[in-house]
Amino acid sequence: MLRIAAAGAACVAVGASLLMATPARADDDPPPPYVSHVEWAKWGDLSSLRVYPTAAGRSLAGDIGQRTAGEEAWGEVLALSPDAAIPGMREQFLCHWAFAELVNPGKVSWNLEPWRPEVSEAEMYDANCNPGGTEEPF
Repeated sequence: MLRIAAAGAACVAVGASLLMATPARADDDPPPPYVSHVEWAKWGDLSSLRVYPTAAGRSLAGDIGQRTAGEEAWGEVLALSPDAAIPGMREQFLCHWAFAELVNPGKVSWNLEPWRPEVSEAEMYDANCNPGGTEEPF
């Protein structure tokens, strides 16, 4: 589960603002692909899309100024799993893109759940990218 300390909340808000107004990927940034593969997992009636970032994706994720690469990575997710185009999933992914490697570096997969509620960007960050409850138990 992603954990963002309360003391870091101001940094999260500033970082989120900076991520929104960022330039395109720099020439020295690693090129795509940023996503190795994805797979759906089920636990009872709940499902989760496991997104497995590449080394290039991990190296750019969490860097201020990489919103464009994050959007490109989301496009890769949709190319691998078009059924991921569900309200709220993109926002969960971009939250993971911004913070997963900072908070939990090397986590095997970034998990997105279609059953989570749609929330504002601030609420998404406050919920550690898992609005509507803790990280799934499966």
